[in-house]
Amino acid sequence: MAEKVEVSVTTLGGKGSSLSSSSVYAIANGLAQVRIDSSALCRLASFDNRTPTIKDYQFNFSNHLTTEESRASVAVLLNKLLILSGSASVRTVLPVRIAEALNMRNLQKLEIDSLDLTEEETTVLETLGLTSSLYGVFALLDYQTAALSMIADAVAAISCEALKADVAAFNLMDSGDGYTAKDEIGVSGDMKVLLNGSKLVGKVEINAVSKIPKIHGCLREQAKLVHSKTRVELNSVVKVGKGGPGSVAGAAGMVRTALLPLAAALWDLGTCSFGRSKSNLESMDSNDLRSSLGGLFEKKCPSDDSLKNEFKLVSELVFEGEENYDKLAHQVNVLLGLVWKIVAWEAITAYVSLEGAELNEKSKSTEVKGGEKAKVDKKSEKKKKVVLGKGTSVMIQLIKSRLASKLDGFGSSGLLEKWVEDHLSFMDPKDIEFDNLLIKVKEIVESNETRRLPKLPKGTRDFAKEQMAIRKKAFSIIEDVFERHGATALDTPVFELRETLMGKYGEDSKLIFDLADQGGELCSLRYDLTVPFARFVAMNGITSFKRYQIAKVYRRDNPSKGRYREFYQCDFDIAGQYERMGPDFEIIKILTELLDELEIGKYEIKLNHRKLLDGMLEICGVPSEKFRTICSSIDKLDKQPFDQIKKEMVEEKGLTIETADKIGDFVKERGSPLELLSKLKSEGSEFLDNNASVDALNDLEILFKALDKSKCINKVTFDLSLARGLDYYTGVIYEAVFKGGAQVGSIAAGGRYDNLIGMFGTKQVPAVGVSLGIERVFNIMEQIQKDQNQTTRATKTEVLVSILGDDLIQAAELASELWDAKIKAEYLVTKRMNKHFDRAKESKIPWMLIVGEREVKEGTVRLKDFESNAEDVVVQRSSVVDELRRRLSP
Repeated sequence: MAEKVEVSVTTLGGKGSSLSSSSVYAIANGLAQVRIDSSALCRLASFDNRTPTIKDYQFNFSNHLTTEESRASVAVLLNKLLILSGSASVRTVLPVRIAEALNMRNLQKLEIDSLDLTEEETTVLETLGLTSSLYGVFALLDYQTAALSMIADAVAAISCEALKADVAAFNLMDSGDGYTAKDEIGVSGDMKVLLNGSKLVGKVEINAVSKIPKIHGCLREQAKLVHSKTRVELNSVVKVGKGGPGSVAGAAGMVRTALLPLAAALWDLGTCSFGRSKSNLESMDSNDLRSSLGGLFEKKCPSDDSLKNEFKLVSELVFEGEENYDKLAHQVNVLLGLVWKIVAWEAITAYVSLEGAELNEKSKSTEVKGGEKAKVDKKSEKKKKVVLGKGTSVMIQLIKSRLASKLDGFGSSGLLEKWVEDHLSFMDPKDIEFDNLLIKVKEIVESNETRRLPKLPKGTRDFAKEQMAIRKKAFSIIEDVFERHGATALDTPVFELRETLMGKYGEDSKLIFDLADQGGELCSLRYDLTVPFARFVAMNGITSFKRYQIAKVYRRDNPSKGRYREFYQCDFDIAGQYERMGPDFEIIKILTELLDELEIGKYEIKLNHRKLLDGMLEICGVPSEKFRTICSSIDKLDKQPFDQIKKEMVEEKGLTIETADKIGDFVKERGSPLELLSKLKSEGSEFLDNNASVDALNDLEILFKALDKSKCINKVTFDLSLARGLDYYTGVIYEAVFKGGAQVGSIAAGGRYDNLIGMFGTKQVPAVGVSLGIERVFNIMEQIQKDQNQTTRATKTEVLVSILGDDLIQAAELASELWDAKIKAEYLVTKRMNKHFDRAKESKIPWMLIVGEREVKEGTVRLKDFESNAEDVVVQRSSVVDELRRRLSP
């Protein structure tokens, strides 16, 4: 007797109700019945007195659609009719008759009796029929593709264990810079959850496994696209008549952009799954199982060629015209069915590969001899325990539970075939137990296990020991340069009162991270180190201060390559009254020292003056109220051509073409500081007629001559296009740009800001500073090291105390003597000499103190120069510290 199928009910036409792809799939396969909401029938009842004008209207379905696809199309048609119930003259008899046909649950053939319709009802049906068949198949694709994406991951995880595969490809992490594929990261995370705790994976490199994140991620991406489009189209209001959203022409773009990429993703997934299935067969220990199951696989599993041919047919249909779009959707559905079968076969082969020995034993134990089961040697029942992943073990148990009654006589080819057929049915979305399988997989990947897997917030990074070694070296160099110039260190809170930060950064203020209200104070994370410095100087009444600060700052920016939400800044600032241009000169001199000593390669310091920039805009005829917004446009010239900037200034910011062209002539001026300065101060220069420009040129003359005498002016370029965007700059502005191969942009910037400190309600204290974008500098240093095949020593350990045995007391005594003598040391206690050598080699420790049984008896230690590999030196235990000091500090 057939098992009774539990049928759900889908209500259509009610207020706020909507039709989902899963409901369409259930209706199409007799797993759900349709009910029309009474409110929809009431709306339609007002048209029931209309007289039919067309007799015996026949519902015609495309010949190429399957019964399932036809039922899905009619379900969509019914929903569209009910959506139109308030605007089209449709009588209740039409939707009721359609619902009755769907509820007959004749899954072999869909029949709707002929109807006498009005002319308007006929027009409505013809209009809706154009796209209902298309969107009906789309709904089937949407539901099945989403399910396949999830099931395929779980099946692939079982294959990873069957093949003992290396799963390093699943260690993808979100870098936080916006350059990672989210769906690939998602697939990798789900695979790690499924395989969590597995003792089988991590040994064999397999191409079809390493490609899982990319191929499965691509299917996941396309499934989301199909879902987003289908969800809208199933419940959108259709304009009855020619053209408009209800026509095939309106669906053309959706079909092309959704179906072809989906078909390509399915083809790739099927090909990859097919490859793993064959590998699973080859990995089976039992020749009999491999042979019998392999024969069924060759006979019943869709091949690579069948996938290729189906995809080729889909590709050809894309270009055949709009009238074939429902046929195209059907063909993609056929391709999807082939891929489902391949994934089901992958599950079969992986399961048998893992459980083959147990299946054979159970088969033997059920052989009947004289009406009784044969006794099996208990030793044969013992087998090595296999530790599966937490997720895959649930999948294996589900398969076992489903197939438990089919294990008897597994070795028989006939029964094996029946077992395979039942398994294929189990992996079919139409199967009554499929929902249970899908729910279990969802529970696995969406369980607390996923939340326990570590993940970085976007725009942040971790730094391993090698990276930290580079950073500490850089920070040491930076601090040395800063302190060489007489600066003292300052530390300020990581968050400030919101009022302290707001209004200081112009448009960039929208990037400030705000914190929750705590005790009535509104606070925000610091955006830079300059405003907190200005607040500190003003709050403490300081009139002269030279300080540096190296600390993290935070920006609520969109992460991208080289841009992070948390990063270090290294700031140097001089506040107070000094000789004219003295602090400005010293800041730029410090910047050249920093970049030279960090050894990052070629760089250029672009320099301009804010007063000169304002004078230039005044000369060009720019209204004063537009100075700042035009400066923001000019500031983009390092990334965009002038023609594009000109268009922005004219069309968006209201400048005349003549004014924009004159600005273009000025901002093209760049070159050697003293030469360009001489040109700008020469007779006839328009700058000499502008007071602000004259002041700026006089400042720059002093600055350039001082830089020339300090032999660093060759690193500076006078550039009239430099227009730093921050509102608080009042004088000299500068920006350091890396000129090497890596595209990292600006690596340092700064300028004079004489009005910022006074914004905090105290007297004005002039100031000038520079901020080093240390994160970008680190990227350059790491790339240089990589290009030169250099390795970084993560520790400063000088000596490895190697105790050959298990005597921690010896290690504690000897290592402590070295630590007390301020010698950097580590200890290792193990009998295996190779472990000591491996530690010294891995950590690049130059010296080893070796203590074995012989050395303990003789009161000596063996001193080994690990780097030179010279002959060991025997040293008396009492003089080991003095000997090491002598060798470490010759």
